[in-house]
Amino acid sequence: MASESYLVLEDGSVHRGYGFGAGGEAVGEVVFNTTMTGYQEVLTDPSYAGQLVTLTYPLVGNYGINSADFESRRIQVSGLIVREHCETPSHGASDRTIHQFLESQGIPGISGVDTRAITRRLRSQGVMMGVIAADPDSALARLKAAPNYGELDHVRTVSTTEGYAWNDAGEPSEPQNGLERSFRVLVTDCGLKYNILRELTRRGCEVQVVPADTPAEELLSLKPSGVLLSPGPGDPQLLDYVVENARRILGRTPVMGICLGHQVVARALGAETFKLKFGHRGGNHPVRDLSTGRVYITAQNHGYAVRADSLPSGLEVSHINLNDDTVEGLTHRELPVFTIQYHSEASPGPRDNEYLFDRFLQMMGDFRV
Repeated sequence: MASESYLVLEDGSVHRGYGFGAGGEAVGEVVFNTTMTGYQEVLTDPSYAGQLVTLTYPLVGNYGINSADFESRRIQVSGLIVREHCETPSHGASDRTIHQFLESQGIPGISGVDTRAITRRLRSQGVMMGVIAADPDSALARLKAAPNYGELDHVRTVSTTEGYAWNDAGEPSEPQNGLERSFRVLVTDCGLKYNILRELTRRGCEVQVVPADTPAEELLSLKPSGVLLSPGPGDPQLLDYVVENARRILGRTPVMGICLGHQVVARALGAETFKLKFGHRGGNHPVRDLSTGRVYITAQNHGYAVRADSLPSGLEVSHINLNDDTVEGLTHRELPVFTIQYHSEASPGPRDNEYLFDRFLQMMGDFRV
């Protein structure tokens, strides 16, 4: 029988459940995600580093864990919070349970809690720090001593330490749509998801991943066709070293920014960012492309956004969130750069937003000409 476990939030509330995955305690910022599927991608998404993720869909783990749906090399969340986890998954590709997956990498989970009540609390009060532990009294003391999520540079904990070429053997050997393999794209790893690399290679790009702190001149010395600034965790205000590198390459090579990369580009051009009350995390966020008027269903995972009233001259809003009117994309009148706040590589529509990678290729082709 599973042992009792507790989720203790910084507001003092205690939520009793039972533990699964690894034993021990886990501290992090408690957030919620509203997707109905994709828990393996959530677990391995580096943008969740330093967070305890609450999944609002009540049953998690029913199709198990497989060897294909990884977005990074390991589990990135600090802990997992669910209503119920499935101990007997049913799927032909499954090779382990979610309990076994968490246990194998030392990540605690808590099940049997009221995830609806937790989500409503976060929506009304905002995201807050929390701890998963067997003893609620010691948990509260540890929580008070722990640094706040927004005080830490989480990018340094998830970025690769060495550059590497991406070569996914599972992708087609020939580029799609008749494209020649002629674009060399550098992807700065602030916490990238593998599917970004897959989408670029599918379009015939030669992809090189580099650490987040790679100096601008070193990036340019590699003679890229373009640079993609990746998603990642944490507050963009702590990333001056990434922002400064971005500032130095803008105008010298085409740039695409995704999620955190979008915020980095905005800061590099003089815009400001702010923390959302409870963030956007899920697979059903409606976004309007202002250039066409078309609405896309998007996958999102971020707790910060760009202030629309802080944009400098030349930088324009290209996409907006239809739930709260926050900025979801930017473009520049003169520079070869555009950004999106959501995840074009996730495409929950299912392939709605992949056109943005095609736009990036078009930008690189125009710049080269």
